[in-house]
Amino acid sequence: MPNKITYEYAIIRIVPKVEREEFLNVGVILFSKRKKYLDIKYHLDEKRLTAFSETIDVDWIRQYLAAWKLVCEGSPAGGKIGSLDIAVRYRWLTANRSSIIQSSNTHPGLCENPADVLEDLFERYVL
Repeated sequence: MPNKITYEYAIIRIVPKVEREEFLNVGVILFSKRKKYLDIKYHLDEKRLTAFSETIDVDWIRQYLAAWKLVCEGSPAGGKIGSLDIAVRYRWLTANRSSIIQSSNTHPGLCENPADVLEDLFERYVL
């Protein structure tokens, strides 16, 4: 039996009008300390987003999520957060926020390949 490793994930949500508490799942972020894996996958459906709010700035959201990707990669372009330890970066990205871009609570699991799990979760919760 192959060795399974632990991982954590959160669903990335867009909350166009925070006071209404309605959200649209747009991505998944997955972290495995043992595999030193942190990645995000997202998809912005502009038509669905603008159905929630005609004034939503989809380009701004796209840029914000691209910055999250840089933080996941540990890229210098990810700023000071991008230079931190991988676990700290994950905790920062999944911290509770009251902004338009939020994440769900984190959820644990066991897997052999975190990249495969990220793809599966993305298909299940976003597409």
